Amino acid sequence: MKSRVLPVTAHNLPSEHPRLSMRLALWLLESPRLGHSASIKRLAGRLLKQPARQGVVVAQSRLGQLLCRDCGNARDRRIGLELLRQAARSGDARAQLELGRLYSQPRQREPQQARHWLELAAAQGSHEAARLLGRLPKSA
Repeated sequence: MKSRVLPVTAHNLPSEHPRLSMRLALWLLESPRLGHSASIKRLAGRLLKQPARQGVVVAQSRLGQLLCRDCGNARDRRIGLELLRQAARSGDARAQLELGRLYSQPRQREPQQARHWLELAAAQGSHEAARLLGRLPKSA
């Protein structure tokens, strides 16, 4: 009898392997072919949820980015923003850069917050953060 291989989903991945699920999610998101698909982003979001809840900074950062960039509802964006804040406070330059971007957008428009997070990201070597800092008004 042939053994049947089940497709990997967030539901059949063992919950005791959060690091494996996180690594799979990051791989999916960084894949040039797969990373832009809405269904892959949903799967990656589900895979990142448990590690993010457990305080894994990289998972908080990537899930926060997903929720802020790719979700249409305000509740998910609020959760994403909070996850980004947690990761940024823990020193994640990617989260700091993303917060700086978000706070400098017209919808959020908090230039002092944008400057704060972009300065932290730039101090860690982010060229993008340094570029965005140059675009902020001097009074911010």
